[in-house]
Amino acid sequence: MRVLQGMREFYVERNKPYIVMIFIQFVYAGMSLLSKAAVNKGMNPYIFVVYRQAFATAALAPFAVFIERKTNSASLTYILLGKIFLTSLCGITMSLNLYYFALNYVSATFATAITNTIPAITFILAVCLRIEKISIQQRHGIAKILGSAVGLSGALVFTFYKGPPLYSSVHSSISHNDSKSYSKEDWIKGSLLMLLANFTWSVWLIMQGAVIKEYPAKLRLTALQIFFSSILSAAWAVGHERKAEAWKLGWNVNLLSVLYCGIVVTAVSYWLQIWIVQIKGPVFTAMFSPLALLITAIFSALIFKETLHWGSACGILLLVVGLYSVLWGKHKEANLEASEKHEAASLETGQKEKEEEEVREEEAKGEKTLESITCQ
Repeated sequence: MRVLQGMREFYVERNKPYIVMIFIQFVYAGMSLLSKAAVNKGMNPYIFVVYRQAFATAALAPFAVFIERKTNSASLTYILLGKIFLTSLCGITMSLNLYYFALNYVSATFATAITNTIPAITFILAVCLRIEKISIQQRHGIAKILGSAVGLSGALVFTFYKGPPLYSSVHSSISHNDSKSYSKEDWIKGSLLMLLANFTWSVWLIMQGAVIKEYPAKLRLTALQIFFSSILSAAWAVGHERKAEAWKLGWNVNLLSVLYCGIVVTAVSYWLQIWIVQIKGPVFTAMFSPLALLITAIFSALIFKETLHWGSACGILLLVVGLYSVLWGKHKEANLEASEKHEAASLETGQKEKEEEEVREEEAKGEKTLESITCQ
């Protein structure tokens, strides 16, 4: 029984990052569904972001203070605080507000699909900054490159190729709103804004690796970033909406959405993502984002009666294949690095043992010489 329990604990511990990332994608799928419902009810998207960040700060701050009070984290100098502020500005604040601003010019389906360019953007940034390694002479390196290309192709297919419907369905008001026509200028503007939002989120993932090394208290780091984001988002929202009526929350789906997005999405999932970035890197974290599209597409079809098309199905299939390819490459690369470290450690241990053996032989020779002199 102890052996089975030990094997089970080892298996869970080894696969914990994968389990956590799958959980996060379910969380993001719920965010997409509830956010869509709140915006369709007439809630201002910028105000939505403010309440989301404010609830997240209130939920996370007590845990950050009491749980990590004994953590040996670095002191908050002005320089480090400035880095955390810049990370919050580039990632959480700009990404969320640009995303919601772009929704004025593109459909929600397009917005959901194009977020799957984040893995490719993160991978390219990580390679340029030499955070991620590429070896085209080995299979795992080729798998990572091809996986990123296939995943990006899947996002493009999902976006630009609709195809015939998989089944006939009665369109809801939400799907009708998503299918309204957009001008070419608006579509281009919205696409560029969405890509900029994805770029800032990829930058946030990259910056986490550097900041977490200087300030390893993950809960406090997450709480500080969300707090700065709530202030910056409030300034952004006030500049766009100054009517007091727009800021009121009632006991409806709007309150449920901001509570869920603030506490579960922002407070919990952001902290989990920072933890994953620390142990697995930003590319691993970004590569799971296509799963959110798959989950959202399934639940949208079940809840909102949205029709799936063959183009969407092919795009989702390519996204999943690309994701699996990159994860396989990352897994093989991790095993190779672990094997190399083990060999290096074995060589180092063998060298030490050899040196110790030589010392013992020298001591033995010295003792024999001393004995021979004493006998004479």
